[in-house]
Amino acid sequence: MTLASTNLKDQHVVLLGGTSGIGMATAKAVVKGGGSVTVVSSRSERVAEAVAELGERAHGHAVDLRDESAMQRLFERIGPFDHLVYSAGDALKIGTLADMGLDTVRQVFDLRVFGAIAAVRHATPYLRSGGSVVLTSGVASLRPQKGWVALAAACSSMEGLTRALAVELAPIRVNLVSPGLVRTPLWAGMSEGDREALYASSEAVLPTGYVGEADDVAQTFVYLMTNRYATGQTHVVDGGGVLV
Repeated sequence: MTLASTNLKDQHVVLLGGTSGIGMATAKAVVKGGGSVTVVSSRSERVAEAVAELGERAHGHAVDLRDESAMQRLFERIGPFDHLVYSAGDALKIGTLADMGLDTVRQVFDLRVFGAIAAVRHATPYLRSGGSVVLTSGVASLRPQKGWVALAAACSSMEGLTRALAVELAPIRVNLVSPGLVRTPLWAGMSEGDREALYASSEAVLPTGYVGEADDVAQTFVYLMTNRYATGQTHVVDGGGVLV
């Protein structure tokens, strides 16, 4: 019996949203595992900084992930590759449905859901045999709080999308990572005091006793890229948050 690969040596991974937070941590893990990366973000300066930090096995492109035509041109330019990771997300849009206009809800879906759909649609023809897709959601779908209507709806959509794509695109494997609270720039919109208070209150109740780092979640992305028997699954990485 041939064992599944446990590393990403000579594999090429394209990471959309791969220049900061969980995406950047995953890119670093891929390079450490022997692979090469192409990181994509909407900001050219962030792409340049990420490529410089990742080293010689990294390339980057600045692309608006809400623009399907730009996405199509991106994959035509990249050509064949092995794994697609989609972790793009903007600042959290929090608010009750009564106070949140539909335009704001659409903005959440545009990047997190429709951006992912467009990426998979245009990346699939270029995925090599044995390739995979790893998408990103969040535990808002499992345990939403007040004001999380848009976020919870988008995260739930990603779970259904993942299962449908796993069936439709087989034998390409499609999986989803659902992080809980993680120390990333996603929370940069909060004041430092409020952010640290959030982390401290969470650490007091999480079964793990600490709020995760981007590297903790990156390990799950690598696992899903390298485990050839995993598909159609949502992997929650939240320190046990949904349990408490």
